[in-house]
Amino acid sequence: MEHLRDGNNPGMQMFLWDTNGSPLTVNSGGPLVGEITAVSPAAGAGNNITGPSGTPVTADLAVIIDDNIGQPTSTDPNDGCNAVINAANLNGKIAVIRRGACNFTSKIQAAQDAGAVAVIMVNHNNPTNDPAYTEYVNMSGETMPPFTIPSLFINNADGEQLITALQNSEVINATIFRPLVDGSLDNEIVAHEYGHGISNRLAGGPSNSNCLGNAEQMGEGWSDWFGMMITMKATDLGTDARGFVTYSTSQPLDGLGIRPAPYSTDTSVNSLTYASTNDDTNISQPHGIGTVWATILWDLTWKYIEKYGFDSDVYNGTGGNNKIMQLVLDGLKLQACGAGFVEGRDALLAADTALSNGEDQCMIWEAFIDRGVGLNASQGTFGSRTDQVQDFTAPASSDPSLQNCTSLSVDKFKASNYSIFPNPTNNILNINVKKSFGEVNITLTDINGRVVLNTTKILNDNATLNIGALQSGMYILTIKGEGINTNDKILKN
Repeated sequence: MEHLRDGNNPGMQMFLWDTNGSPLTVNSGGPLVGEITAVSPAAGAGNNITGPSGTPVTADLAVIIDDNIGQPTSTDPNDGCNAVINAANLNGKIAVIRRGACNFTSKIQAAQDAGAVAVIMVNHNNPTNDPAYTEYVNMSGETMPPFTIPSLFINNADGEQLITALQNSEVINATIFRPLVDGSLDNEIVAHEYGHGISNRLAGGPSNSNCLGNAEQMGEGWSDWFGMMITMKATDLGTDARGFVTYSTSQPLDGLGIRPAPYSTDTSVNSLTYASTNDDTNISQPHGIGTVWATILWDLTWKYIEKYGFDSDVYNGTGGNNKIMQLVLDGLKLQACGAGFVEGRDALLAADTALSNGEDQCMIWEAFIDRGVGLNASQGTFGSRTDQVQDFTAPASSDPSLQNCTSLSVDKFKASNYSIFPNPTNNILNINVKKSFGEVNITLTDINGRVVLNTTKILNDNATLNIGALQSGMYILTIKGEGINTNDKILKN
């Protein structure tokens, strides 16, 4: 994402993503049926060896054989460095070639000229004891015109097993395939990149788009958070493991994604705290640091949803997801250039004061304290990412900024005001309240986001719901009324 100040046109470029897994699969025959670890050729200037693509190439394997005559001098008939003498056998097959004696492009050209449909290059076993030897190599080289067949590289151990089996007349069939996923179809990526435009334009004012250049800047975190916010569903739970960018990486929704941990309010799933930003080995800059910031915002998001409910109307809704979106946007507007986590926290507190006269100050503090950005936390210096100090201290209850808090903790609110039982249930669900809420709206939503029950009840003491007719599974119970706006997971046996 290219970020420009007001009056200029920014730009956003989307990319194709490699999927997980090896691009080489042996379908049948030989000792190595299944995926074999293989690497694609190098990319960039001076390299145009064609690698695997989204078009599968499936064929039998054949070892290249040359005559070992002329230059370069070679004693290996399977390295493809001299005149090929088994072109008829290579035609329509995937050529298997040993590394050595000549460059990669010469070997691949020889196979292509013989009619091979792809090349598997086999590493040598380091006969010269080269200290720079590596098991896998991203083949480099350039030829014009570019090759029309794909090539990949495997290690010596796997390659020699294939060669031995082929020389023993075994028939081995394989597929070379690397499907690419269009990032333009991944809403999290689109929102993430667009989110950079929002954070860069708002932080520090509209005339300054360079306010997120400090070591602890949270730009990647805001963008991750924007991506998750616009893809939320009514049936989501804060404790769910939410991997970021799982579609483009061909992972399940609860996979790791591209961040050091999935997003979740469950600290056994995501244990990141402010101190994690000091870990320059496992937490990258800026994406890893941003993950910690987005983790805090995600925790806070679910506190808002648990207090105010979830509203699927992202434009005109009044749910907790709508309220925190406004809070974060206003916090960005109040934030100075070069802010770190502590200043980002304080900007959100200031935004809450402006929006609600501080009704949610306690809740905001709670989310930040839980992840180590408490009262005495320090963000260190502008240019350092390893001098942060985490702290779990809460402000004094006598602090004037906390006097308008309506609730300190969602869990404490639930414990002191209502309970739902039994859960799981076979049919009858009891709602027991300890204070009068008057008329409330009660809905049950299934995991597909479909409302399966919608009723109004007077909730002054106890109420019951008969859900015996519903199918077994998980549902979200939402109660909305004066002084209550909650979501709870219900399991129907």
